[in-house]
Parts: sequence; C-alpha cells; structure tokens
Amino acid sequence: MEAFPIINMEKLNGEERADTMNIIKDACENWGFFELMNHGISYELMDKVEKLTKDHYKKCMEQRFKELVASKALEGVEAEITDMDWESTFFLKHLPESNVFEVPDLAEEYRKAMKEFALELEKLGELLLDLLCENLGLEKGYLKKAFSGSKGPTFGTKIGNYPPCPKPELVKGLRAHTDAGGIILLFQDDKVSGLQLLKGENWVDVPPMRHSIVVNIGDQLEVITNGKYKSVMHRVVTQTEGTRMSIASFYNPSSDAVIYPAKELLEREGVKDESEVYPKFVFEEYMKLYTAVKFQPKEPRFEAFKASEKSNSASAATA
Repeated sequence: MEAFPIINMEKLNGEERADTMNIIKDACENWGFFELMNHGISYELMDKVEKLTKDHYKKCMEQRFKELVASKALEGVEAEITDMDWESTFFLKHLPESNVFEVPDLAEEYRKAMKEFALELEKLGELLLDLLCENLGLEKGYLKKAFSGSKGPTFGTKIGNYPPCPKPELVKGLRAHTDAGGIILLFQDDKVSGLQLLKGENWVDVPPMRHSIVVNIGDQLEVITNGKYKSVMHRVVTQTEGTRMSIASFYNPSSDAVIYPAKELLEREGVKDESEVYPKFVFEEYMKLYTAVKFQPKEPRFEAFKASEKSNSASAATA
C-alpha cells in the first residue's frame, strides 16, 4: 500500500516547490486527502485549543454523553447500530458571520482561542485553494470566487469528541460519508486514532500526527474540477480506550453560490459529451439533498441534479 501523502509546506518556498506541488496534485487526484506539516499555524495556539477543547468536553459534555448512552441502553448493544454515531459535537460559525461569542457554556478563553484559530485556518484554506488553482491551471482566486456567491464563502467548525466505546465493532464514531462542501481542514487528536478513508476497496488509517492539519476534498471541488479531484468516503471508528478530539473546519460555498465545472478545465480536457460533465446547481439546494442522504453514496446526488438540469432545459425549450 502506498504511503499516506504528507506535505511539508516549508518546501513550497524553496527548490523543492515543484516536487511538493506534485505531491499535492497526486494526493488530490488519487487520495482525496493529505496531511500538512509546517503549515504556519502556531503550535502554541494549537496546544491551547486542544487543551481547552478537552477541558470543555470534560466539564460540559462528557456527562451528557454518558446520559445519552444510558437512555438508549447502548452499553449492552448486541447488534450493529446503523442509525447513529458515537460522538459528542457542537458547531461554530465563522463566515459570513461568527457566532463564537453566542454559543453557550464556552469559557471566555476558549472563545478567544477558537476565534484566533479559525482566522488562521481561514487563511490556510484560502492558500490551499490557490495552490489547487495553480495545479489545475486556473487563475489565482478562481476557487474562492466560485465559492463566493453574493455573501462570500461560508466557514464553520464542527468540534467533535469520540469517547471510548465498549463495542467498537458494532458502533461507528461517524458513519462513512463524503463531505458536502469545498475544502476541509482537520485538527485531530495525535494520540487516539480513528479516522479512516476508503482507497479502492480498502479502509486506510489517516495517521495521527502532532500539530498536523489533515485536508480533504469535498463534493463541491469534485464538481468544479469535473471529477479530476474527487471527494472520498471516510469514517471514524470507535476505540475502547481514550477520547478522540476532532476539530474539523469546513471552507464551503455561499448558500447562493452556483456551482458547476470550470469551463477552462472542460475545454483543456476536451470534454464535449454532456454525459461526462458534472451538473450545475445552487449550493443551498445541494445541501438540502445531502442532509437527507449524507450516509449514502454521492453519485445519485449528482445524477439527481443532472436529471433536474435536463428537465429544466427541456421545459425551457418547449416554453
């Protein structure tokens, strides 16, 4: 099995830039995931965010999770559970407007740290989008512009904790899915593993590495690149010991952004057959469908919008 792609971002500034860009290109085309080292976000800030996240879980969320498990009688479960995830989560919004100071129960120090961390991740996300533009031969800023709609991109964070599970073979921390949005940046626990991606027919562990940021491609980048970069099924498996921390930040299109394959890519690749072109849709409409079928294969979602596109074209032609 090939080694999981790890990118040393410091090498983008020197003689090894071309090689590093090729590693990113290969990761986007063949993995849908890669891991960043030396990404420029302060390790001191990351350590603070990790400590405050774990403290918050212990103080405000752990007991609630135990009560939930007890109420559903999950401790003694004997059959596989397919309709829930073994996770304790909350969400923060950053763009277009932040709610970091409105979410209840967060310590003031934690709010400030998460706001600072989100700003750093936003900058990193935009840098990555431009690196992808460079590899794709698109003008700088193309992907951010494609995401912008009338309100600018949306950016938010899911803070998750995956507590120890007595029956890891029967309950997933998070069931297999692709991510609906654009580009995802994950700060994950470096001691408790669990994240896996599907490569071919095999589930591959995403290695937990201290101070790394794991990046993966969402459905919208698959559409814009017309399948050159693909979103990949991934899941979280539970462990019998240790609580895994996961801070996943989603750099997504605006709700009213119209998403479609980049014309320049289609022309360069010589794609003329309509059946080979991904659909065009409004991101908000995609999210409505995704929410209902998140844990099902992505292809029927794309096909549904393609069928809708054809239907609308036919109606317009006969009007």
